[in-house]
This record gives sequence, C-alpha cells and structure tokens, in this order.
Amino acid sequence: MDRIRIVGGNELNGVIPISGAKNAALPLMIASLLTSDTLTLENVPHLADVEQLIRILGNHGVDISVNGRRERQEEGYARTIHFTCRTIVDTLAPYELVSKMRASFWVIGPLLAREGYCRVSLPGGCAIGTRPVDLFLEGLTALGAEMEIDGGYVNARAPKGGLIGAHYRFPKVSVGATHVMLMAATLARGTTVIDNAAREPEIVDLARCLTAMGAKITGAGTSTITIEGVSSLSGARHRVLPDRIETGTYAMAVAMAGGDVVLENTDVSLLDNALLTLRRAGAEITATETGMRIVRNGNGIQPVDVTTEPFPGFPTDLQAQFMALMTRSTGVSHVTETIFENRFMHVQELARLGAKISLSGQTAKIEGVPRLKGAPVMATDLRASVSLVIAGLAAEGETMVSRVYHLDRGFERLEAKLTGCGAVVERVSD
Repeated sequence: MDRIRIVGGNELNGVIPISGAKNAALPLMIASLLTSDTLTLENVPHLADVEQLIRILGNHGVDISVNGRRERQEEGYARTIHFTCRTIVDTLAPYELVSKMRASFWVIGPLLAREGYCRVSLPGGCAIGTRPVDLFLEGLTALGAEMEIDGGYVNARAPKGGLIGAHYRFPKVSVGATHVMLMAATLARGTTVIDNAAREPEIVDLARCLTAMGAKITGAGTSTITIEGVSSLSGARHRVLPDRIETGTYAMAVAMAGGDVVLENTDVSLLDNALLTLRRAGAEITATETGMRIVRNGNGIQPVDVTTEPFPGFPTDLQAQFMALMTRSTGVSHVTETIFENRFMHVQELARLGAKISLSGQTAKIEGVPRLKGAPVMATDLRASVSLVIAGLAAEGETMVSRVYHLDRGFERLEAKLTGCGAVVERVSD
C-alpha cells in the first residue's frame, strides 16, 4: 500500500496548475445518462473517483472514449472525455459498485427520468438521516416517483408517462440531492421549482451543462431553481470548472509553509469566504489573469475562528486543511463543523505531530504551537488526508502519511505539484 513521505521545512515557490473540479465532474458525467447523444467534457481530472464512476457508467451502457490518457494542454494535465449512452442497458446500480463511491448513488435521478424505473443500492455505510439519503428520495417522490427500500436497495418507479413537475422545498440544504433533483426534473412533464436548493458553483456548472444540452433552467446559484421539463436532451460540449477545494487547499499549504505561489487556471470568485479567512490569517492574496498569487506575510499565522456553512459560507471541504493551518497560529482559534458529524477524525492524527486541539461537541479549539514534529500518521478520509500533508510541510523532520488512496480520490498529481514548488514530497510503495 502506498504512503506519502514529507520532509518539512521548505517554503513553496513557483506555479501550481489547478485541475478540474472533482465535485463538478462527477455529476456532469452522470448527466450523460440523460441523453442518447454524446456529451463531451473538457478539463476532467485524473482521479480515482472519476475512474470508478467511468466503470459505473459503463455498467449502465455508457460508451466512453478519452482523448489521451493524460493529454498535455495549456491548462496542465487535463482530459477531454466523450460519453455516449445510446441505450441504457441496465437500470441496476449494484452494491459492489455504489459502495465504493457515495456519489454513484446519484445515477438514480437520470435513470428514473429516462427509463422510468431503476434499482439502486444505498451507499455503503449510509444510515438514512445521517448523510441524508432521505432528501434524495423525498425530492424524487415529489416528482411523482414511488420509492421502496428493499434489501439495501432503492426501487424507484416513475408514474406512467414519466416524472411530473412539482414545487418542492428541501428541509435542509443538500448539494447531492439538489444535483439529483435538478437532473431528474429536466425530463419531467411540466415545471419544477426547487426551494432551499444548494447554491454551490458545482450546481451552477451542472445547470450550465444541462442548459447546453437543451434543458430549460433558471435560478441556479440561488436558493430557488426553476426547471421547465423537456421531452429529450441532446449532446453538448462543456468544460469542467476549476476545483475551488484544490485551490483553497494549496493556498492554505502556502500559508502554512511560507513562500510565494501562483495558482493557475482557477477562479478566485469561487471561494470568496475562504480567501477572506486566509487573509485574516495573514496571507496576501491577489488575483491574476489566470488565477491568484498567494504569499504569507512575515507576521506569522494569525488565529481565526471559522464555522462551516453551505455556499457561500466557509466550505466544510476546507475545514480539515484550515485546522492544520491553525495549529501553527500565534494564538487560540476555533473551528465549528455544522455540515457533517464525525468530521474531526483528523484531530487525533494532527495531535501526533504535536498539535494542541480539544473538542467540545462540533467545535474544535486549536491552541497554536511554535512547532510541529514529523511522525507517522494515518489518513481517514479525503480532506483529512491532505490536512496531514499540509501539516507535514511545516513539521520538523519526516512525516509519513499512510492510506493515501484517500488522496488519490480528490487530488490530481499532488506530489508533482508540491515538489515543483520546492517541497520534499514523495510516494513510497511498500
């Protein structure tokens, strides 16, 4: 099993190209199930989650072709992938596939809209109401679908003639459920209005792609989205937006290690709140023509309190990285997690490096320390794993991060991007 070895102490200086957003690419790929024409996606990152979804879509009958395994383009290593689903050959999404990646459950929306029936496994390890699958089911039920949970699977059936437009308000903001209902509603009869919809840039990106395919959507990016159903969708060509979480992660890495880095092929407007927080922590951030430049000032890292919130608030997917940064602040900071429970699993691993963190409910109190010291640590999830890398960049000596398959799910060429800026980071195979 691979591990990541980091020798801390080097500043980061240079240029880091930002990849296409994983959280945008996955729903865009799933949208290919909605049409028999070809959907072409540009700037698709090369990630484990993307490769897994390619296998899942192939199981449903999507023909997939890639223009070069790693095609060198102006934006860095990006790929253009063509998805063609002339016929859906299987409406079953089996447990052995869905259990490996939660987002694969989202195929329920397009399969139901196009075929009128599907049987989709509940995501692995999911308890209804925890990371609420119930919001997905309630939204589709509002469109007229009948839902039955049987043996760990959701049997979903649309009414005769297809899904029916409806006015539905999510009781809680859910990015995944908004993606699913948005896709399903494009082929529903009549008009659908989604209230309390997620406002994330990835929702807007999906809506733009669906609109290019012939959908009629207004309001994406606001809390109310209106969809006028159409009888069919066509193919389209769409470019995946830059990864704002990767952007914020590398910005925090520079703030942690020090240095001067330009993040290319990104958009500062995608993470205003996080960048404002970083500025308060002592980073100097300026927009460039192709992205942003980040420099840590000479006054050290200042303590800042943050609370995770749905967009446009501070992203939960940057919480672990920011906590790592705060371990070296000059005072006491607090991080409150409101989106996901049990998202503090990185705390005990950061403590192995010398961090001083205490938990009270969903709030972590971080007392900045003058130094961290390298140690063996274990990644527990995608964002937690990269927080350990950030901490390792500033720790004295060697940090060895195990279970790095989590990193491969969401960070393309992480070692290459960091070593290109002067970090000592390498992958070690046992």
